[in-house]
This record gives sequence, C-alpha cells and structure tokens, in this order.
Amino acid sequence: MEKDEFFLKRIRELANLSWQRDIVTFSDFLNLNEQNIVSSLKHQFPQIVMETSGGYENAERQMVAFHPDALAFTWEYPIDCLRIEPKALKFSEELSHRDYLGALLNLGVDRSVIGDIVVQKKAAWFFCQNKMTEFFLENLCRVRHTNILITKVEDSDEFPRPVLESVSGTCASVRLDSLISLAFKTSRSSMVSYIEGGQVFVNGKLITSNGYEPKDGDIISVRGKGRFIFDGISHQTKKGRCSVRIMRYV
Repeated sequence: MEKDEFFLKRIRELANLSWQRDIVTFSDFLNLNEQNIVSSLKHQFPQIVMETSGGYENAERQMVAFHPDALAFTWEYPIDCLRIEPKALKFSEELSHRDYLGALLNLGVDRSVIGDIVVQKKAAWFFCQNKMTEFFLENLCRVRHTNILITKVEDSDEFPRPVLESVSGTCASVRLDSLISLAFKTSRSSMVSYIEGGQVFVNGKLITSNGYEPKDGDIISVRGKGRFIFDGISHQTKKGRCSVRIMRYV
C-alpha cells in the first residue's frame, strides 16, 4: 500500500509541477498497471495533457509526459535506444530477455530507468532514460558469459520492429478469455485467474471481466505470458463458431 501511495503522490507532483511552471515533466518508465493508474487520474487534472511513449511503436513499458494544454514549444521524450550484440558471434550464447534484463539490473540500476527490451536473433535493443545512456555504454560489457558491444542507435529507422506470428482458430464467441486461450494455447478456464487477478490489459487498460469483447486492432497484454493483437473475425463456421485471427508478438 505504501508503494502505491508513493506512486500516486509522485504522479500528482509531476502533474502539478507541469501546470505551475508551464513545463513538460516526465515519469519513469511505467508498467501496464502503473499506466492504468495514471490514466484513471486524468480527470483530476483537466488542465494537463498526459501522453505516453516507450520510444517506439506499440511499446509496452512507457513514460508519461505531463504538459499544459496550451504549451507553446516543442519537446521530446528523454529516451534513447541502445543496441547490444556479441563481440564474437561464433562464441556467443543464446541469450533471452531475462538474460539481458538481468545484466542491466546487475549494474545496480532500477527497473524504472529501463523500457522495453526487444530480442531478435543474436542482438537486442533496449530503451532507457537518456540520463543513463553514458552509464550503460561505459559499464555494460557482458551478458551472462558473452562479451558484448553496446552502441547508441541514432537513426529511428534502425529501431527494432516487432515480429508477429499469425495464429488462427475458432471460438464460440469473441470473449477475452477465449482469445487469450487461443493465443497462448491453453485452456480457457486456466486464464480466468489471470483476468480476475488483474493480470490482463487491453490497450493498456486493466480488464477484469472474462466476458469482455475486444475490438479489431486491440492489443491484449497478459503479464507473464506476452501480448497479441486481435485481428478480427474472418467468418462464421457452419456450426456458428467465430473464426478469428490473432497476431502474437514473438
């Protein structure tokens, strides 16, 4: 409870500071639950615009920017993208998201300064608060037993692009529990505890109803499982079931 109260206090401080000084203020990188809390507070600050970015399209961990509605100058999020690759590809290990995150946190930094980590083949990209960029460039030398090179990505065209896997199947109705079951190849009943336990978000909004019906294009995130895009109903089968398509992040 104390952690939640501290978080709420910090968000209110950032919103009030933005309004009082007519400046842009930024949160740390927030997880989906924290983003949902911030969204629920918007009505308390009608004079403040709250926007989010994680540094690239469809980022999960995002930073919130607070600024007055009539702000007269342009601004940018204080986010940098860094790329990690092995020094010697021949002797490199197969590294996972957990390996990269562990290597970063072992440097003694807080998770809140790090955004998404995108792993593709033998390389990884991660987003961080730009005040931490030089620290990471100077101190991250190894991930597990693999010696690495780390560089700042200057061109946004070189940012990672999500890799999506198409999943098709049928369900009796387009309910949240049915879609999650299809996406992660598990029983519908096993997903109930995730939904009712506050582990499922649709477009960053917490959803706790099993019967919630997502719309085409909605991004559904399940903590500990992953996320996917609901790509809609293609047709009805002869037995009246919905044939749906899902694009799952891999």
